[in-house]
Amino acid sequence: MNLKSSNNVEINKYELELEVTPEELNQAINEVCKRESKKMNVPGFRKGKAPRAYIEKYYGEDVFFQSAVDHLYNPMMNAAIEQSGLEVVGVTSYRIEEIKKETGILAKLTVTVQPEVKIEGYKGIEVIKESTEPTSTEVDDEIERIRQRNSRMVTVEDRAAENGDIVVIDFDGYTDGKQFDGGKAENFDLTLGSGQFIPGFEEQVVGHNAGDEFDVNVKFPEEYHAEELKGKDAVFKIKLHEIKRRELPELDDEFVKDVSEFDTVEEYRKDLKNTVRSRKERAAESNVEQQLIKAIVDKVESEIPDMMVEREVDEIINSFDMQLRDQGMNLETYLKYTQGTVESLREQYHERAEQQIRVRLGLAKIAELENLEITEEEIEEEYKKVADAYGVPLENVKNLVRGKDIRKDIANQKAMDLVKDNAVFTEKLPEPEEEKSSEE
Repeated sequence: MNLKSSNNVEINKYELELEVTPEELNQAINEVCKRESKKMNVPGFRKGKAPRAYIEKYYGEDVFFQSAVDHLYNPMMNAAIEQSGLEVVGVTSYRIEEIKKETGILAKLTVTVQPEVKIEGYKGIEVIKESTEPTSTEVDDEIERIRQRNSRMVTVEDRAAENGDIVVIDFDGYTDGKQFDGGKAENFDLTLGSGQFIPGFEEQVVGHNAGDEFDVNVKFPEEYHAEELKGKDAVFKIKLHEIKRRELPELDDEFVKDVSEFDTVEEYRKDLKNTVRSRKERAAESNVEQQLIKAIVDKVESEIPDMMVEREVDEIINSFDMQLRDQGMNLETYLKYTQGTVESLREQYHERAEQQIRVRLGLAKIAELENLEITEEEIEEEYKKVADAYGVPLENVKNLVRGKDIRKDIANQKAMDLVKDNAVFTEKLPEPEEEKSSEE
């Protein structure tokens, strides 16, 4: 097989002309003949026993041409792409111009190639880094969350319901004097002030006592999800069975001993401060990376082929489907539940897909411009990381993941590190607090 010509026909597209020799065509015909002749009837021969020459004489000399072309498709594509030296994304079109025993095959294929990329100004990108020093308020909030997790529910008997209480109610809803679907429940736990129900509902429960029976008059919002209820007036008949509130544990040394390895509140606060700091550091680093990624996307000059974007969308959707399956769902069920379509999902992910491609292309170009070198030791180390992350043997990873792809990943990470090392950071200071905890 020989690449006869390679022509740039439009942006990111080349037309390749490939010749297959008569000998290669003949060999392919022999191979498909062995397989297909078994089901052919030729007068004078038992079924499947006729020689190739007799089959071609009876059915026509082109009888095996299409099967031979199909047989040669992958080798032809690989030969054309390899000999062209192009970085091909995929084959856009393919056609046979000529096929004869005496001259072989002349084929033309149009391929989409990796786009040309230009990027400038990737050094000195201005980045804002959030402060990672915990405030006393953040530490207090962390303690409050822990107290909430360790709270207990107690029944309220000496007062009416207030915001923040949990009320146990029966409710029965009516519009135009008739019950409607989904408007009835018994022994329902509702946290007042949570906004769980439509506007006006929870506010009218506040002030009532356990044992009260009363009506709540509300109006469904115009944007309500159920079409038949949008903008409608409704009456809910309520029976309030019980009022409960969360009782938080006292923040003292005994509580600290129960929930941690520390003995005093002061020790616990110091540890929680470190926990908050670590969390803020991770969030700040992630935020910095997102700013750098956005800057790279904006600086990349390239015409991204539609084929690349569509394939990236495929990858995103496949990954999303796998996440859904891990949660006991699948894409089809998700789309039914959300009343969406595959087409709308693809449209939703289109911009994200293009941005991901631009980031990869930009980082690859930076790695090229900066002559970033990748060692065999780094490739081996990356293989080990993947093997450890998925808990599979190292050799399995090497069989599944191409060294070329690993090399690209390392190069891109090195490029990102270079961009980060050369960024100009401005630290965003936290808002001043009115008062600080003396324990900090």
